Amino acid sequence: MNRISGETALGLAWIIALVASLAVLFIGEVLGQTPCVLCWFQRAFMFPLAIVLGLGLWWRDGRVGRYGIALALGGGAIALWHMGLYVGLVPGRIQPCTATGPSCTDDNQLVFGIPIPLMALAAFALIGALSALSLKDTRT
Repeated sequence: MNRISGETALGLAWIIALVASLAVLFIGEVLGQTPCVLCWFQRAFMFPLAIVLGLGLWWRDGRVGRYGIALALGGGAIALWHMGLYVGLVPGRIQPCTATGPSCTDDNQLVFGIPIPLMALAAFALIGALSALSLKDTRT
């Protein structure tokens, strides 16, 4: 079985971070759905991921995956908390994203039937795993 190279893993992690960043910008800026506080905190980790991983690829820095892991762990922890609130495991209510806007538990926050907090958690998990995999490559 062929193993994925470190550069390929880093490239895939960057693509996921870039697509996730552009998707939340589209939801917020084009669709006009203001993000809740937890979504803002997740953005604070996702946006730098796209920049840091992209620059690491540009400069061919094989060790940039360690920063990807750190940012993915931080964002993933917030996304996990957000998902816990969404499904009711964590006590408390998610506040509406705006005074008149949808809540993160509203059907407007589903994309293809999947809640946005779950997609964020999956994106952070994949980025973290791919960043870790990029560090296993001994050729860098």
